[in-house]
Amino acid sequence: MAEKTSSSKRWLPLEANPDVMNQFLWGLGLPPGEAECNDVYGLDEELLAMVPQPVLAVLFLYPITPQNEQERLQQSNIKQDPCEGVYFMRQTVGNACGTIGLLHAIGNIKSQIKLAYHITVNTWCFNFSVENSFLDRFYKSTASMDPMERALYLENDREMEVAHSDAVAAGETEASDNVNDHFICYACVNGQLYELDGRKTAPVSHGPSSPNSLLQDAAKVIKGMIAKNPDSMNFNVIAISKKQA
Repeated sequence: MAEKTSSSKRWLPLEANPDVMNQFLWGLGLPPGEAECNDVYGLDEELLAMVPQPVLAVLFLYPITPQNEQERLQQSNIKQDPCEGVYFMRQTVGNACGTIGLLHAIGNIKSQIKLAYHITVNTWCFNFSVENSFLDRFYKSTASMDPMERALYLENDREMEVAHSDAVAAGETEASDNVNDHFICYACVNGQLYELDGRKTAPVSHGPSSPNSLLQDAAKVIKGMIAKNPDSMNFNVIAISKKQA
C-alpha cells in the first residue's frame, strides 16, 4: 500500500538513518552543536536509558496497514480540540514524510535550540553581519499559515526538494518510490505529548508529558502501535537529542 497524498508530486523516501538525517538538518542550517539524531535500539527501560539526553523529539517509522489506515480515516472525522502552540503541517507530497517528520520535530523545539546562525565579517573598510538559515526562514515564512498552506509551501519549495533529494542520495540503501512505511513525530508541547502525522488532519494528543519523560511516554504509544502489527519488522525509532557542551 503506497502512501496516499493530495498531490501528484512524489519524492523518493528518506532513509531512517540518523547520520543521513543529521547531515540533512545541518545542511538546512541547524548548527551541529545544537541537536542530533540518534538510533533508539529498543523500547525497554535499559535501552531507552542509553539514548543521549535530553531528548527533544522522537521520530517513528512504521508500516502502513489496512488497520491503521482505517484508524486514521476514522480519526479524521473526529473534531479535534485546538492545539495551541503546536507547529503542524499536512503532507501533500508523496514520500515526503521523513522530511515532514523532521520539520515537525524542529518546529516544535525551536525554543530549545538555535536555528539562526550569526556571522560577522570584518574587512579593512566595513563590517557586516548575516543572520539566516533555511530552517529559520522556513519557520518564519510559515508561522502564520494553516497546516495545508504549510504543506503547499513545502510542495513548491525547490530548495527543500533539492536538499531532500541530496539526503536520499546519501543513504546506504537504494531508494525506491514504492514504499508502504511512514514517518511520524512525537513532541512535548505545553505539557502534552503530541503525535504529529502529516497524513492526519490535526495533531493527536496522547496525554500529559514533560521534557524529562518524553522518550518514555512516546515509547509507550509506540509499543501500542507495534503490538497491533506484531508480524512486521519494519519499525524504526530515532530520537533527536540536545547536544551537551
